[in-house]
Amino acid sequence: MSRILRPQFQQLGVIGCGLIGGSFALAAKRAGLVKRVMGYSKSPSTTEAAKRLGVIDVAAESALLAVSGSDLVLVAVPVSATEATLRAIRHLVQIQPNTLFMDVGSTKADVAIAAQKVLGDLAGQFVPAHPIAGKELAGVQNADAQLFQGRQVVLTPLPENDAGTVQKAAGVWAALGCKVLRMTPENHDAAYAAVSHFPHLLAFAYFQSVMRQPSGREFMELAGTGFRDFTRIAGGDPNVWRDILLANRDEVLHQSQRFRSVLDRFEHWLKEGDRDAIETLLKQVSEARNKWSPAFFDAEDGEPSSHF
Repeated sequence: MSRILRPQFQQLGVIGCGLIGGSFALAAKRAGLVKRVMGYSKSPSTTEAAKRLGVIDVAAESALLAVSGSDLVLVAVPVSATEATLRAIRHLVQIQPNTLFMDVGSTKADVAIAAQKVLGDLAGQFVPAHPIAGKELAGVQNADAQLFQGRQVVLTPLPENDAGTVQKAAGVWAALGCKVLRMTPENHDAAYAAVSHFPHLLAFAYFQSVMRQPSGREFMELAGTGFRDFTRIAGGDPNVWRDILLANRDEVLHQSQRFRSVLDRFEHWLKEGDRDAIETLLKQVSEARNKWSPAFFDAEDGEPSSHF
């Protein structure tokens, strides 16, 4: 495996100074990757808080000003705002040909399409990224320089990216302590529909199914740690999850269909009282789950309620 080199930049421009954007700024400073950080958020109070907390050095009044003079730019906005954000900064991408642009969105096929649509030939400077990290608490006040340490980040390079640009992006995340993986945008979205996006949909739906029963609130008063753990991710930010589910709807629906077929089998065996069939499947799943040991088991599920 080739060694990932640590790049250095004069100025980082952060568009979206929330948890992820703020943590990236702090981590980049701590790692010595950048000399100065310009930051912009749609909410002026967020930008002001980021400056007061030392997350950024200069508060920009627009996304365009955050990018101006930056040779590293992180777009840390909700996935639904990616295209509009790229449009707002497009002409500076053109006059700053060596600037590396990245995002942190939870879906990647839509981000890739937006970059190619808006940036055209300049899309070669934009490397889509998805850090698998987060916290339950939102906002720049919870930004953490250690947030990415020991976590995975998935890069989904575009056909327009040359090897040097992708290597530079990998070097940035490696310097922040990440294990860098590379996938196509389509494979990324299929994988995360299975292990994150659909599970979140399922948690939302399950919690509502209990809550809306006539005795649902009484039932929940009796719930223990199993119910708490299973429904934890149903506390996610509704706006973030609306965007993620809609952006990746085809893959999420595919996972829903696969889940429904397994659930149908369980329901059939329950109706038939087929003890052997139920036990066999439960045993297979239990053994597989107990053997499962992902390398980054202590990381967040990758779609925290407080991405931005």
